[in-house]
Amino acid sequence: MTWAIDFMLDALYDGRRVRAFNVIDESNREGLAIEIGTTIPSLRVIAVLEELIAVHGKPDSIRLDNGPEFTAHVLAGWCAAHGIKLRYIQPGKPAQNAFIERFNRTYRTEILDAYVFASLTEVRELTTEWLDRYNTQRPHDSLGHVPPLTYRPRPTTLSESIPKL
Repeated sequence: MTWAIDFMLDALYDGRRVRAFNVIDESNREGLAIEIGTTIPSLRVIAVLEELIAVHGKPDSIRLDNGPEFTAHVLAGWCAAHGIKLRYIQPGKPAQNAFIERFNRTYRTEILDAYVFASLTEVRELTTEWLDRYNTQRPHDSLGHVPPLTYRPRPTTLSESIPKL
């Protein structure tokens, strides 16, 4: 299982910067998380990844670009300690991380460019609603015209996630 991660940048109406840290599962294009903040340093990236691992299990690898939060030694060390391979794309080659780039384009069009935000709370609320629709209602051509969680549902209980012998 490979996750893809990336950052996006936008601004509130008053000009304050807003960052979005996006995580998707490449196997079914599910949006796992969109963390919103004015700054999202490496330690916060790790905290988000730890929360996702607690819910979804550990990925084998993470595909990412060479942004400063992603090339920080703290992230590389954390991934090494957890046995997660970092798959850096070549600088200037976003097509090598096509799944997250497509996800970002959709999020930009349907949320970031569609609203003028007054607060981080507003961005978070609209993002949470959108991510739920994206995963449960929005059909994806590449998944046979079904949403990610229809294509490959997540277990609803721990016993469902344990393979039967």
